[in-house]
Amino acid sequence: MAKTSDTARLDAELLMAFALGVSRSDMLIGAMRDEAPKKFNALVDRRSAHEPVAHITGEAEFFGRPFAVSPDVLVPRGDSELLIEIAIELASDARRILDLGTGSGALLATALLEFGDAQGVAIDASGAALQLAESNARSLGLSAERAQFIERSWLNNGWLADLGAFDLILCNPPYVESDAALDADVRDYEPASALFAGIDGLDDYRVLIPQLGNLFNDNAIAVLEIGHAQATAVSDIAEKAGFSVELRRDLANRPRALIFRA
Repeated sequence: MAKTSDTARLDAELLMAFALGVSRSDMLIGAMRDEAPKKFNALVDRRSAHEPVAHITGEAEFFGRPFAVSPDVLVPRGDSELLIEIAIELASDARRILDLGTGSGALLATALLEFGDAQGVAIDASGAALQLAESNARSLGLSAERAQFIERSWLNNGWLADLGAFDLILCNPPYVESDAALDADVRDYEPASALFAGIDGLDDYRVLIPQLGNLFNDNAIAVLEIGHAQATAVSDIAEKAGFSVELRRDLANRPRALIFRA
């Protein structure tokens, strides 16, 4: 698998644990002497053909919790955990949270579980993604009263009219350039609608950011994920819309998130 993956050892461990029907940690602690299940080789073949591990196993971990995934949503990634870390640092008293383009529901569900008694709303243009996100939220113990899921696109007029105001807005929008060269793991298996945003990757920011102020409570913040080369361009869009902007970097010291305040 090293020919198609930069994390071949980890992939192998996750697939073996899945084949054994145990967690990776339980496998490493207590099952390393077990005979390999016959189906393991078929799993390796799938990964060697670039299929993401999360699609093979049907789930991915985000902030220490399992989330079901499918080809209808982006696989939650560790880089996006920075948005939750920022939210905990700056908005742990938030009582209303909005997740724009929720996908698997990882951002909203994690924030609600970390904050205790907050309520949240998630929107997505994909009905299939919303069904998966809601299922994930319910599996993690979040009731319909605490987590609401609405099929809606910020590209349509009037999309925010009845949503109300929020203390915290989280968003990982499409931000990949339409002609970008992507790894086959992403290009062939993840939804294009959640990836691509025009020739410069900024189309969704241009539409969404100027409308965010209509969703702000007093002292609210919005935290948006960005591509590593987009900090200046997205900051310019936000500042023209009247926001102050703060940049945060990920563990690899790459620009990863922008914080907006009215």
